[in-house]
Amino acid sequence: MTSAALPLWVEIIVAALVLAGAGLSLVGSFGLLRLPTFFQRVHAPSIIATMGCWCIMHASLLYFSLQRSGLALYTLLIAVFLAITVPVTTIFLMRAALFRARQSSKDVPPSVSRVAPPVTRDL
Repeated sequence: MTSAALPLWVEIIVAALVLAGAGLSLVGSFGLLRLPTFFQRVHAPSIIATMGCWCIMHASLLYFSLQRSGLALYTLLIAVFLAITVPVTTIFLMRAALFRARQSSKDVPPSVSRVAPPVTRDL
């Protein structure tokens, strides 16, 4: 199957979006390597790399929609899936790390939970 050549302006926009997405993902990776604590390191890939994913998604949406002359919604589904799962996973990882740090008596912020501690009765 031969594909028609896209206009130059489309190729430039697609290339710029892919490069921006790759650059943002690279910055997120450097943040993962350079930041000192787990709680600081977890933000860099989750926030910045998600933005890089959205840039690449827009590039592939534009490219495949114009290449096949129809809207390529599957790229949007991938990005929506990542946008939903990455923050949820990050929250679970941070809560587990915070719980573990509290259990080992490290200096972490106190719990803001409104749950009262259990009352123990001596029988």
